[in-house]
Amino acid sequence: MITTTELQALSLEKLEDARVLYAAKRYEGAVYICGYANELALKRRICLTLGWAEYPDDGKGTDKYKSFKTHELEILLHLSGHENEIKNKYFAEWSIVVSWKPEMRYSSRKQTDADAKLMIQSTEKLLKIL
Repeated sequence: MITTTELQALSLEKLEDARVLYAAKRYEGAVYICGYANELALKRRICLTLGWAEYPDDGKGTDKYKSFKTHELEILLHLSGHENEIKNKYFAEWSIVVSWKPEMRYSSRKQTDADAKLMIQSTEKLLKIL
């Protein structure tokens, strides 16, 4: 299991990785890694909302935490208990971030400088709230 402290540290590391990739004009990588920064931040928020010290692991063959085993940001936001706040107060940022999917790594769509910049800025803002 991964602790809330580890989730926060990893989320911030992924955001920094995205900044480095952006500076190197590796826009696809910057956008992609931001998605994981947001995922980790949402998983941390779920733990805080539910009073858990750690995010559940694979469960060793049980389906007890199956609904928490997702990369879907929309589902994670719902589970976090902060869906209304984020969608009402940070709709523009959320609209950018929620477009991320892990499958983007297989996409031939090229991300632009503007795409990456918006994703990083949106991630920065959401990570402060989450």
